[in-house]
Amino acid sequence: MKYKKLGNSGLEVSRICLGCMGFGEASAGVHDWSIDEAASRPIIERALELGINFFDTSNAYSRGSSEEILGRALGDMADRDEVVIATKAYFPMRGGRNARGLSRKSIMAELDASLRRLGTDYIDLYQIHRFDDRTPVEETLGALHDAVAVGKVRYIGASSMWAWEFSKMLHASERCGFTKFISMQNQYSLLQREEEREMLPLCADQGIGTIPWSPLGRGLLTRGWDAVTRRSRNDRLAAQRFDEVKDRPIVERVGEVAQDKGTSRAQVSMAWVLANPVVAAPIVGVTRMGHLEEAVAALEVELTADEKRRLEEVYTPRANLF
Repeated sequence: MKYKKLGNSGLEVSRICLGCMGFGEASAGVHDWSIDEAASRPIIERALELGINFFDTSNAYSRGSSEEILGRALGDMADRDEVVIATKAYFPMRGGRNARGLSRKSIMAELDASLRRLGTDYIDLYQIHRFDDRTPVEETLGALHDAVAVGKVRYIGASSMWAWEFSKMLHASERCGFTKFISMQNQYSLLQREEEREMLPLCADQGIGTIPWSPLGRGLLTRGWDAVTRRSRNDRLAAQRFDEVKDRPIVERVGEVAQDKGTSRAQVSMAWVLANPVVAAPIVGVTRMGHLEEAVAALEVELTADEKRRLEEVYTPRANLF
């Protein structure tokens, strides 16, 4: 395993982050492709064996079930101080007027609930899942700062927003003397490169490490365009985010490069993301052991300048959907 500091912080994370969105009990009723605790635990155990110390989840994943599964597994298998647990808040977990967003009330309630589900007294990286345009940024930042000050949170991060929104938060935290963000979790892959226009340059300039989600384009980059999986059959978001006219040429080019290089499509796609210097650790959602092994193997794949050019030249601009 290889490791890297997350942004300008002293926090060292594995260059592959295990994404836990796919871990969740069926009773949660969110994703029919999620795997239960019995199937999740061997994957978490293998991740630890491979040197992965970075685990990303959210309060909203399977309505808290993902946090519970991850917390119990790490409690049984790992030294708490040797792993980096990241979770998020923003989406509603209950009914009521204050259930959604990033108000002080919501953040404090959801933070305590996440700590209970994870079975820990602190979260290493607490992230805002989206930008909340209904709450003053100073209120959100103040609540996050206080969570760090009392020891419930070690570092803070953000996820999926426009660069101007993130810049506004960075400026406010500097102006008010609040705890600074060290990471941005945004969508980035060969199928979605719009973040190269503003967000990635902003992060590079401000010393923010990025931990991209969906580095394999919801799996589209790992197989032929016409291949069907259990997830793809019921993935409504994929239909909104991807388009055959724009994306099929990219998927086919990945296949060509992988064949010429004698490696897998997944490894080529992951190696391309890892090669960006502002990327600290792509988040790899895993529901099969093979997915995990492929992601780690990508750390040893180096793309030539010509291979990068071939992969990138067929990209065309598209909407950036969060």
